[in-house]
Amino acid sequence: MDTDKQPTGLVLLNMGGPDSLAAVKPFLYNLFSDRELIQLPAGALLQKPFAALISTLRAPKVRENYRKIGGRTPLLHWTTVQAAGIARELGPAVKPYVAMRYWTPRAEETLRQMKADGVGEAVVLSMYPHYTGATTGSSVSDFRRAAAQVYPELRFSVIEQWFDWPGYLDALANRVREGLEKYHELMRDEVQIVFSAHALPQKCIDRGDPYLDHVLATARGVMARVGERPWRLGFQSRTGPVKWMAPGTLEVLDELAAAGHRAVLLVPISFVSDHIETLFEIDEEFALHAHRHGITEFSRTPSLNDHADFIAAMAALVRTQPGGSQ
Repeated sequence: MDTDKQPTGLVLLNMGGPDSLAAVKPFLYNLFSDRELIQLPAGALLQKPFAALISTLRAPKVRENYRKIGGRTPLLHWTTVQAAGIARELGPAVKPYVAMRYWTPRAEETLRQMKADGVGEAVVLSMYPHYTGATTGSSVSDFRRAAAQVYPELRFSVIEQWFDWPGYLDALANRVREGLEKYHELMRDEVQIVFSAHALPQKCIDRGDPYLDHVLATARGVMARVGERPWRLGFQSRTGPVKWMAPGTLEVLDELAAAGHRAVLLVPISFVSDHIETLFEIDEEFALHAHRHGITEFSRTPSLNDHADFIAAMAALVRTQPGGSQ
C-alpha cells in the first residue's frame, strides 16, 4: 500500500443527541425545525416558532428521561466506536469521522476536519439501515450542502440504505438468538418476537417513502435466519402533533397480553446502537408497561453496538463503494 497517498475518509451519519442536560432543549429545537423530518402545522413560515414552542414544552420531560440514563446520549460514543471499528477493518489508509444531524459534531465541523487532514475522497455511510427522506434523506442533504460550502473538492460516495445487506441481517439474527437464549428452554418456543421500529409521520409513507417496506424486508430476512415463528411489528417514539405510523409498540404488547402471552422478546430493528430509545423507552417504559399488563418475561435483544459481526458486515458494505477498498 502507498502510505503517501491521501487518506480516505469514512463518515458515519447519524441523528445526534444531547451531550448534557442543558443541551436537551436546543437539540429538540434543531430536531423539530427540520421540515424534512417533520412538517409542523401552519407551513414553513411557522415551523421554527412551533419548534421553539414544542421544544420548550417537551424539554423538562425529555431532560428527566436523559437524566435517568446518565445525563447524556450514548449515541455519539457508539457511533464513534463503530466508525473506528469499521475503519480498522478497512485498513490504515482510512480515517473515521462522524457527522450528526441535530447536534455536534455537525457536518460542517466534520468536513473542516477532513479538509485539514488532507482527505481526498470519502465514503459516507448513513447509520439508518432503512431509507426514509426524514432521516437518511435529511442527513445526506445536510452533508451535501455542507460539503459544497466547506469542502467542494471532496469526492465522496454515499450509502443511503442497507436494509437487506446479508451481513447486517446475520448480525441482527445473532442478537435475536442471544435474546432467546435468556429464556428457559421449556418456554423458548412460546416467546413472542416483537420488532420495534422508530415511527415516522404517516404522511411520509403515504407519499411513497420506502421505509415501511424496508423495515418489513429486514424483519423477514432476520426471521428467515432465526427460524420461522410468529412475530409482530410495532412503532415507537411517536411524539409531536401529527399522525404517526401504527400500530404503536405498546399497542402490540397490549394485544399480546390480552391474548394470554407472557413472554416477549423485543427487537429494536431500526436502531444500530444503544441510545434513549433503547435504554429508557424500551428498557424502562416498555418493560414496566409489559409487566403491568401480565407479560412477566419481557426483555430485548442486545444492541448491535460494536459487536464484531456487525462491524465486519459494515466494513464489507463500505468495500462495495469507490474508495472503500484500501
